[in-house]
Amino acid sequence: MTETTDGGSSSMSSIPRRTLGIALRRAREAARPKITMEMAARELEQSVLSVRRIEQGTVSTPKWKVEKLCTLYGVPERTQHSLVALAAKTKASQGWWHSYGDVVPGWFELFMALEMTASRMRHFEPLLVPGLLQVPLYMDYATRADRPELTDEEVSARIGVKRERQSVLTRTFPEPPAVEVILSEAVPLAEPLVDDAMRQQVWHLIKAATELEHVKVRVLPLRVGPHRASVTGTFTLLDFPGDNGSTPPPSTVYAENLTGAIYLDKQEDIDAYEEVWDALDALALDQSLSIDFLSRRLKELTDGT
Repeated sequence: MTETTDGGSSSMSSIPRRTLGIALRRAREAARPKITMEMAARELEQSVLSVRRIEQGTVSTPKWKVEKLCTLYGVPERTQHSLVALAAKTKASQGWWHSYGDVVPGWFELFMALEMTASRMRHFEPLLVPGLLQVPLYMDYATRADRPELTDEEVSARIGVKRERQSVLTRTFPEPPAVEVILSEAVPLAEPLVDDAMRQQVWHLIKAATELEHVKVRVLPLRVGPHRASVTGTFTLLDFPGDNGSTPPPSTVYAENLTGAIYLDKQEDIDAYEEVWDALDALALDQSLSIDFLSRRLKELTDGT
C-alpha cells in the first residue's frame, strides 16, 4: 500500500472496501428470515452483480446503500453506524496514517471493523495485555497510564468500547475468530499501581485460554533476549475468510504508535510480519507451559494479597 504524509497523492487502500464487504455479506447470511443476493439487489434497485462486487470489496460503496442493506438485514444500530462510517473510508484517497482525534480515535474505527470481520487474529504484546483479553480494572489502569490527561468520563468511554469489542470472542454467528496471543513474560510480572488489577488479569488470561477453544495465550520468556520482534514492537496480524470457498482476501498488519496507527496489506509487508510471527512462535512457551507459568504467577499474586 503506497503511503504519503505530505499532501501528495497516494493509492487507495483496499482494506476498508474488503472489510465492509465481508461485514455486509456476514450480516446478510445471518439475517432471519434468509436474505439472498437477489433480494438485496431488489432492495437497492441494482443488479446482483453490484451486490456481489460490494461483498467482494472490489468497489467503493455509498452510504445510502449501506444504510439500506443494514436495515434490510436487521443490523444493530451501533454496528450499522460503524459500517456507514466505514463506507466513507471506501472512497478515501489518503493512506491510513491518522492522528489522534476524539476520545476514541477515528483511525481506530477501521481496526474495530477488521476485528469484527477477521477469521484469525495474531497479537504480539511486549508490554500490555491485548484489549480483547483485558479485565475492566486493568483497562482502567492501562488507559490512564497511556493518556493521563483523560477525564474519568473519557476513561469510562474507552473502557466501554473495549468491553463491547470483547463480544467478538463469544459471539455465535459468525463463529468467533481464532485468537492467538504471544505475551512477553514481563507483562504478567508487572505490578500495576492498582490493587488486585494484575491478579484479576492473570486469572482472566488463564480462564480465556482454558475455556475458549479458539483462544490461545502463550508466554515469551524473558531469557530469550533480543529477537525478531524486538524492533517491531506490538503488532496484530489479521486474516479474513473467503467467500463460499474462494481465495480469502489479503491479510492485514495493524500497528499503533504514539500519534496514530498503520495498516499494511502489501504482500511483502505481510510476508515480513509472518516471518517475525514464526520466529516468536518458535521461541514462546507452548500453551500448556504458558498456562502453568500464569498459574504460578496467579498463586504469587493471591498469596501476596
